[in-house]
Amino acid sequence: MKAIQIPRSPDNDYTQQAAAERRQFIEQQSGASLHHVGQYSFDPGSLPGNIENFTGIVQMPLGFAGPVRVNGEHAQGDFFVPMATTEGTLVASYSRGMKLTREAGGITTTVVDDAMQRSPVYVFENARQARDFAHWLLTRFSDIKAAAETTTSVGKLRNIEQYPASKMIYLRFNYTTGDAAGQNMCGKATYAACQWINAHYKGPISRYFLSGNMDTDKKHSQLNTLHSRGKRVIAEITLPRTLLQERMRTTPEAMYAARMASQLGGLMAGAVHNGVHPANGIASVFIATGQDEANVAESHASLVYAEITPEGDYYYSVTLPSLIVATYGGGTGLATQRECLETMDCYGAGKAHKLAEIIAATVLCGEISLGAAVVSEEWVSSHDELGRNRP
Repeated sequence: MKAIQIPRSPDNDYTQQAAAERRQFIEQQSGASLHHVGQYSFDPGSLPGNIENFTGIVQMPLGFAGPVRVNGEHAQGDFFVPMATTEGTLVASYSRGMKLTREAGGITTTVVDDAMQRSPVYVFENARQARDFAHWLLTRFSDIKAAAETTTSVGKLRNIEQYPASKMIYLRFNYTTGDAAGQNMCGKATYAACQWINAHYKGPISRYFLSGNMDTDKKHSQLNTLHSRGKRVIAEITLPRTLLQERMRTTPEAMYAARMASQLGGLMAGAVHNGVHPANGIASVFIATGQDEANVAESHASLVYAEITPEGDYYYSVTLPSLIVATYGGGTGLATQRECLETMDCYGAGKAHKLAEIIAATVLCGEISLGAAVVSEEWVSSHDELGRNRP
């Protein structure tokens, strides 16, 4: 029996006609209507490299939160932040946090590291052979770097970490990737580097694999929390006591007590980070701006720190150790995603660190807003008011 196949055009599969044929096929196979899926405004010819079997568009509601005031090294000023979500109260909550932090003078943001990885593994007959190989690698870094960088005009090999285990050497090639997220860039560059290594190393190598999974691509890991993957960006603010009392109906002491209780609860549950809900803000901004949505798995890891200052105010910071964002390439150039980036002046070259700072500031606003809602016992009532779409 011949398998039923989704229609494809051998000449040009990115046309309105090809998409319409696929919609008709799926409707016939499923009995469902794809009327709304077929409503879109851009040319399917812009999609090669972004999707296969293009059939239509899944539309998500888009709202803007803000403005958020960012006192960064790359993002400076007030920004309205695009957020694509189907969760009621989300945009309102982030906007509430943005209003509070804006009245406090804005959020200071700092990008402290920037690296993307690919992690091959080399296997030998025994640990001593692996050790000899590791020593040789250190002497040939400049040659390996040159080989890797023949594949890219943007990516730069920064360093190679080594992790020996058994008769294997796990390597982490760390690159800077400009304004691209860079996973594919790093994969291609590391493949070229490994081909050079395989051709020039005179000792025995049993085998190698381009990925040994120590980059933990699109998966959370403690290694990336410590060493960073993407941008490591910190957002911080000191909230005056009177402002917390007037705007959030709570105090620094109550906020701090809730934070300590939350951290202990998360520890007992085995949580991988101590943030409140960073994935909410990151995912909604990622979808709106054309980021790879699977990178939320790594990017959402957050390290929150708070203290009551000697003056009785509330210092609060969020560190995002593995925020993977792009302002060029991937989905950022698609019509609606590019428009969203342009509203923040974050599309194109030289803007990735700016976008990272805005997202980190956005995450901080969401953490403060939700935390205050829990402490002031307004969490449930706000969801009842804004988060219900049932009669």
